[in-house]
Amino acid sequence: MATHTVSEARRLTGPSAQALADLTAIFDDLQFVLGCCERLLRELAKAEHQDPVLVESLWAAALNAYARCFRSGDDRPELTVDDVTATGLEGDVIPWHESLGKLRNFLVAKAANPREVFSVGVSVSEQGRAEGIVVSSIPLPGVDENTVRQTGRMAYELGRLVDGRIQETQKALFAEVKDMPAARISRLDKLPVDFSPTAEPDD
Repeated sequence: MATHTVSEARRLTGPSAQALADLTAIFDDLQFVLGCCERLLRELAKAEHQDPVLVESLWAAALNAYARCFRSGDDRPELTVDDVTATGLEGDVIPWHESLGKLRNFLVAKAANPREVFSVGVSVSEQGRAEGIVVSSIPLPGVDENTVRQTGRMAYELGRLVDGRIQETQKALFAEVKDMPAARISRLDKLPVDFSPTAEPDD
């Protein structure tokens, strides 16, 4: 029985190939959200020893990546509110999804400081005279463990949905190209891919 060894890859640029690339990018963003949430949970578990810079950075990155999955335009496939419903998650998933968008805008898109509200006043002596200027602040609530867990759950279920679409699109794309003549394949641009065997981890 003849065996075929893969030696190179050629770039596909048709609509189905672009759709597969876009779906893969969305899946990668959802995996990134999951990774951010996992690290956030570990950091939030430290209680008083939390690193506030790390917490805000991870949360902002997670919200940005989540929002990208629903960005419309550029003729790219994107997730929709219907996809959120299709995850089968129980509860008010649509309001939750919308709240993540609002959190993202508050944390990333607005110019206001998302950590504290600052106020300026005048310090007054016992005689009622102005003594100087004071700046005070009121800390705003940060992200909590429950919010992170629910966000991670949403990303996980959406990732499962997108993975199914990736598999379907990949099969349909291969059906389009499997009988393509070798001469035509040879005219396609080369796609840099490492086909070397992956090293097995040591026991």
